[in-house]
Amino acid sequence: MDKAAAAPPAGVRLHSVEAAAEIIGIGRSSTYDEIRLGRLRTVRCGRRRLVPTEWIDEYVELLKHEAEVEAAA
Repeated sequence: MDKAAAAPPAGVRLHSVEAAAEIIGIGRSSTYDEIRLGRLRTVRCGRRRLVPTEWIDEYVELLKHEAEVEAAA
């Protein structure tokens, strides 16, 4: 995937689930699964579910940590 295509626009701090999925590089359904499992946190704004940029970063760090633990085992 092209990194430029996945980079969020400057100044955007809240992303739709679909945009977060694209930034992370996983599918929409997988993103909703991760939200349901509590691994990717979201906020509600009216009826919309949004993912703050820092929580996307937190999720990526979680994935990296899990990969390191798995590699060490």
